[in-house]
Amino acid sequence: MTTLSSLHFTGTVLLASTLLLVSCQSKKAENTETTTDSVAAPQKKLPKPISEPLVTDIYTADPSAHVFNNKIYVYPSHDIESGIAQDDLGSHFDMKDYHILSMDSIGGKVTDNGVALDIKDVAWAGRQMWAPDAAFKNGKYYLYFPAKDKKDVFHIGVATSTSPTGPFKAEPSYIPGSYSIDPAVFTDTDGKSYMYFGGIWGGGLQRWNEGKYDSAGSKTDLMKDDSPSINPRVALMSKDMLSFSGAVKEIKILDAEGKPLLGKDHDRRFFEASWMHKYNGKYYFSYSTGDTHFIAYAIGTSPYGPFTYQGVILNPVVGWTNHHSIVEIKGKWYLFYHDSVLSGDQTHLRSVKVTELKYRPDGTIETIDAYYK
Repeated sequence: MTTLSSLHFTGTVLLASTLLLVSCQSKKAENTETTTDSVAAPQKKLPKPISEPLVTDIYTADPSAHVFNNKIYVYPSHDIESGIAQDDLGSHFDMKDYHILSMDSIGGKVTDNGVALDIKDVAWAGRQMWAPDAAFKNGKYYLYFPAKDKKDVFHIGVATSTSPTGPFKAEPSYIPGSYSIDPAVFTDTDGKSYMYFGGIWGGGLQRWNEGKYDSAGSKTDLMKDDSPSINPRVALMSKDMLSFSGAVKEIKILDAEGKPLLGKDHDRRFFEASWMHKYNGKYYFSYSTGDTHFIAYAIGTSPYGPFTYQGVILNPVVGWTNHHSIVEIKGKWYLFYHDSVLSGDQTHLRSVKVTELKYRPDGTIETIDAYYK
């Protein structure tokens, strides 16, 4: 889940501007009932987007796209207006369930398959079901999701189903050894699966050291600007896909000279929104830089890294956050992402979109601008 943090300029945290909250109303979507937030009129002129929302009856964000049985499934978070005051830890991102979207082709009809998992059916969860991911293995579909437990600490849970659209049944507790947010599960060509996860600030990754949580730790990443930046985590999944097999490891993201990116390098350092894909035998680790709003990427030769920073995949979008996935569909590559044009530049009422992603001959990715100039 992409969190809201105050903008960072030369080490100073500025207060986020006050946003106009919108009201909620109930509306029936095709084959399901959903909660719909009414759209606030934009307070400023917004740029013309290159892509339209996949659905407009509910707000969706943080899309994790997959192809199962030659059909496209998108696993997003479900934005709602909960009435919770905005803060820099993302408390107003108070999602309570997941809806799964499906389509036969890019540009085709998109179906909202209704509620696949509700927080009331997750025994260990307290609040905030943020950005999920999904996987298929062992004849089952797995939905991975972050939520805060009863002590208000983020962990990652897993739920299973025989259908890619659910309903999903959650395991009694979160994955042992999991923490923070934004799970992304990648299955390599050898059949091994890995989970990438973590998010600083609201995601709390900066409060974890060697798998132990420090409740009194810093709420931001601004304490050690001249040290290597806080990095995402990776863990090999067990064969049953319900736990980790072995220790959680920290990923290294390096510059072109092989040096770690520093905490003050907000244009390039990791913030949240991990994603892994493989192209021409190389591993592409992509992520959000958070308060500078880029989707960036780094390339390595192992799923564990290290990864060398390459550049920007997606420039900043309308709304504060940025979160994505990358998937190959019928020989073409696509970037799924979100923005807040539909809701009128709200931070927490976003809409999932998709556009084609293109590689250069050397394997680097062409930077995408989500708006016409």
